Amino acid sequence: MSRGESEFFDPYADFAERYDLLFGQFGDHDPQRVEFFRSLFKKAGVRRILDCACGTGRDLHLLHDAGYEVSGSTRADFRALPFRKHHFEAALCVTTSLPHLPDEREVLAALQNIKTVLRDGGILVLSQGLSDKVLDKQPRFIPEINTPDLSRVFVFDYFDRTVEIHILDLFHKEDRQEFIVDTFEYLIIRQEDYERILNEAGYCDMEFYGSFSLDPYDKEMSDQLIVVAHT
Repeated sequence: MSRGESEFFDPYADFAERYDLLFGQFGDHDPQRVEFFRSLFKKAGVRRILDCACGTGRDLHLLHDAGYEVSGSTRADFRALPFRKHHFEAALCVTTSLPHLPDEREVLAALQNIKTVLRDGGILVLSQGLSDKVLDKQPRFIPEINTPDLSRVFVFDYFDRTVEIHILDLFHKEDRQEFIVDTFEYLIIRQEDYERILNEAGYCDMEFYGSFSLDPYDKEMSDQLIVVAHT
């Protein structure tokens, strides 16, 4: 595995230690997610994969275990990736990563830059929890974790172009009783926005799913938006 890094402000610096609590034990992977990537990449003969926002490296671990050559960028800018042109057959930018950018112009710049490191016929996979359903119904509170040790609630504030998510963690272990709040801002990007911006960035043959089990994306029903695009 390799990593590209550059100096920048990391809003997740204080949250990183608790990030994976949402997904369970590191190294335990959702079988549907494993099969999604395995099936998608097998058809395209993918060998080298870049995770453009690898975070704590959960998907790097998943893909490395599946036999792929993987690289991850944690502190590298989407818009200036430090990798060779046309080096990868696939790139991931998942778990609501692109919406951290401030506007569509920057999203376009990131998608264009990611395209430069993909070979012709390469695959880009995007995913986010901010689906059209969530953005339309605008739930205020979403409970995410409730265990004997930790309760986590997402609190949403909706604006014209962004969503602010406050992550409330309440630890009630015998040796840790603590209340922590982290706040992150996300650009609103809907399915139709991705289709338009990806076309402008030079991608084609887009597919949209509502889950890693390959359910078709439904604007009224899907809790997740997954995009597969080709170069």
